[in-house]
Amino acid sequence: LHKEYRRQRQMCIRDREKIAALTLRDTKFAQLTDGLIRPEYFENAAHAALVATASRYYDKYKKAPGDKTTLASLMKDAIRNKLLPGEIAKMAIATVPAMFEVDVSDRDYVADTCATFARHQAVAKAVLESVDLIEKRDFETIGQMIRRAVDTGVSRSAGSYDYGEMVRVRTQERLDRAAGLLPPTGITTGFKVLDDYLYHKGWGRKEMSVLMGGPKAGKSMAMISFGVNAIANGFSVLYVTLEVASAIIAERVDANIAERAINELGAHPHEVGEKVAAFMAKAAPFIIEEQPSGTMRPSDLRRLIEQYKAQGKIFDLVIVDYADLMAPERTTDNVQENSKSVYVNLRGLAMMEGFALLTATQTNREGAKKAVATMTDIAEDINKVRIADVLISINVTDEERALKQARLFFAASRNQRSGFAVRIEQEVSMGKFIKQVLGED
Repeated sequence: LHKEYRRQRQMCIRDREKIAALTLRDTKFAQLTDGLIRPEYFENAAHAALVATASRYYDKYKKAPGDKTTLASLMKDAIRNKLLPGEIAKMAIATVPAMFEVDVSDRDYVADTCATFARHQAVAKAVLESVDLIEKRDFETIGQMIRRAVDTGVSRSAGSYDYGEMVRVRTQERLDRAAGLLPPTGITTGFKVLDDYLYHKGWGRKEMSVLMGGPKAGKSMAMISFGVNAIANGFSVLYVTLEVASAIIAERVDANIAERAINELGAHPHEVGEKVAAFMAKAAPFIIEEQPSGTMRPSDLRRLIEQYKAQGKIFDLVIVDYADLMAPERTTDNVQENSKSVYVNLRGLAMMEGFALLTATQTNREGAKKAVATMTDIAEDINKVRIADVLISINVTDEERALKQARLFFAASRNQRSGFAVRIEQEVSMGKFIKQVLGED
């Protein structure tokens, strides 16, 4: 028993950086280890300060800070309110980038290991404190103390939500957002006007947003553009392409960033290279994964994401180009059931890992002919509408295409109004799906 305890303790000590990173970045880990991890367990003052800050945030909002923007805001608030000494605060802020490069895989194993260590500590403390109670023959109190100590462990009911108890958390979050103390939780589209139409002020974490359009309507160009805008604002992106080769996706990204037509890239290699290098020096990671059409299952995507987590990469936005080309976990003769399986599992993965999921789907033949494609014009399976949190159709007539314009129709939404269109200006030759938002149509 003592040997196992020493092993668990050594693991906790050795992996303190990983534990700190998980506390900062992973809400599920913060829920599992609620009350188990204390700042004083960390010898590194910067790690201790960050964990203390993350713990205060969790106590207040019941979630981990999750991203660099929120952490930066929290650290500024800690300095302003003198919750941290100036020198330690500076060390903590300097440590933040490294915390987002730490391997954060094996969440459950790390949580269980920390729980074993915490349980041993709690039992040892309870035994010592019960010595005086033995003389008083207060066996009931001793029993309560020992039971509480033995029950120390991960919180497996972390998914529960007590509506009445959480009203304080909801109220505080609304107040802090209104006061500008908390940044929006959404992944920005790159355009504030468009963000404001979305409930989370961008693509929602733990949600599936779907773009719908006919063939060559610009679905891939839209997802590439939204991916570029996300990394420009500090959000890391995984782009999974199931239709177009990764080299072609990279070319389109180059055109977007360098503001050159894709057929002009070869004539301006140095200019394009310099612009892309300068852009990426300030941007978050943009990882492109190429998979053959019809072979990748949601479970394969989950394993891929786990592999990147082991490298310290956690994605804010995962783009699947596109979900209709994924394979179900178990193929049946029913096309609708296969499609439903893919969409349900993808959305479940987004919920479990906390990223925003953006993908695309086709309109049916009738929808492709319409001036405005609505939710009933979705191809193959109406279940996609029910599963998606936001469904936006891309609409463009020949006349609008000549004017370099298109319309985004908010066809269905779980949390905000729908049934309206937003007109956009485009620069298709440069791979810019939106040059500017012109307003509601």
